[in-house]
Amino acid sequence: MYYLIREKLEPFTDFSARDRSVPYVAALTEAEWTRESTVFDMGIELEIADQDRESTVAEVNYDSLTGAFSIPDRGDISGENNCFSFALDEKGIVFIDDSGTAERLIRRIAATKRWKMPSLERFLYDFLEQIVHNDQKILSLFEAELEEIEDAMLAESPDRYPRRINEIRGDIRELRIHYEQLMDLGQELEENENSFFKQENLRYFRLFNQRIALLHDIAASLRDYTIQLRDLYQAQLDVRQNHIMTLLTIVTAIFLPLSLIAGWYGMNFRYMPELESPAGYPVVIIVSVLIVVFSLIFFKKKRWL
Repeated sequence: MYYLIREKLEPFTDFSARDRSVPYVAALTEAEWTRESTVFDMGIELEIADQDRESTVAEVNYDSLTGAFSIPDRGDISGENNCFSFALDEKGIVFIDDSGTAERLIRRIAATKRWKMPSLERFLYDFLEQIVHNDQKILSLFEAELEEIEDAMLAESPDRYPRRINEIRGDIRELRIHYEQLMDLGQELEENENSFFKQENLRYFRLFNQRIALLHDIAASLRDYTIQLRDLYQAQLDVRQNHIMTLLTIVTAIFLPLSLIAGWYGMNFRYMPELESPAGYPVVIIVSVLIVVFSLIFFKKKRWL
């Protein structure tokens, strides 16, 4: 599919008959690119391979800029990325994509954008914006969910570590890497090494880099938040363990003198007068009860209970 960048994207079919004074956008499959690459006159032989599309990257050539996009699926961020390649020069940009991702983004721009000052730079800005247009909301939802998990952890002692925290941390890690790669791409475009772009239009790439830097900072902050929740969970476990150890220590301290009494009179020496005394048994019971009561009062006064 071909588009001219006018006041809005205008689709056309005959590439050779286009208005050459107007920049273009093309979205092709790999088979179409292999068949038609020579008509774009970019002076490159762009080989499409999976290993070239594992990340978002741009490479400056003598008379073109080539690279690839690797975009996490916002519905399954830790899943398989949507990957496609691109090549551009001062005349336009070509996306080589079998997944249809680039075509969907272009159609969305065609349906929603109108420009007073159309240009290739403005299209690239809107295309990059479409990639991350909903990310701030996604990160806000992650933050709200983490706050709910934190409130639940504080309200009750968790029996096990919430698995959802690990899932969110993994998604945020993928987004953070994605933003770092987009920042590198935006900086490559802003440098304008081959002078494909007008100087006054480089502001679009600066705006995009600022947007991505903000999203990257939010993602980094949320990642730190997940680490804090992990530490909170571990701290609560430590408190529970300390409480259990305190109770065991108190029980031990209470029964230690009782064990001493039982062991002492369990020796059954022949000349132990208490063994022959009619009051010996009730006296030992009373002494044992007094020891337990005194110990409980003492521990409560010390706030160990």
